[in-house]
Amino acid sequence: MESRTAEIERNTLETQIKVKINLDGTGNSSFSTGIPFLEHMLDQIARHGLIDMTIEAKGDLHIDDHHTVEDIGITLGQAFAAALSDKKGIYRYGHAYVPLDEALSRVVIDFSGRPGLVYDVKFPRASVSRFDVDLFREFFQGFVNHAGVTLHIDNLKGVNAHHVAETIFKAMGRAVRMAVDLDPRMAGIMPSTKGVL
Repeated sequence: MESRTAEIERNTLETQIKVKINLDGTGNSSFSTGIPFLEHMLDQIARHGLIDMTIEAKGDLHIDDHHTVEDIGITLGQAFAAALSDKKGIYRYGHAYVPLDEALSRVVIDFSGRPGLVYDVKFPRASVSRFDVDLFREFFQGFVNHAGVTLHIDNLKGVNAHHVAETIFKAMGRAVRMAVDLDPRMAGIMPSTKGVL
């Protein structure tokens, strides 16, 4: 089996990002972004998606976290697109419901080649551990645009903002794992009637 790995660097006047992923990993992760709560969430994707992931980011955090969070999403999306290559043999679709105490979220993903985000999440407060929860949408929008995926994220229940965020990212990991896994019945076959994704 070909290695499904990628290393991407993205440098702008606002941020310098390095992302390394292995889609066939064991969930090992290493982060250096200056944004601890985002790292905690990214660790959920790695661990529950069984994706080895290293992310290093330097950004204009003295202004706020916005550019860094968005650009990490963009660069991670680029890494997924590179690691998946032509997408032959993958399941393509993935979904997961994940609870954490009172919170419950659903994530559904399609590695369709068509960027689309439907994000229905109402956080009960504006920040968690000084992290502005509005930035989660920016992260996912950046990822969607550059991974070329359709992504539906719905928080169904929750009164604790930390729990809400964690269920979303755990469900993202599980859904991604399902979608990028190789289907033994589809070996070498494009999972689309169009012949291309």
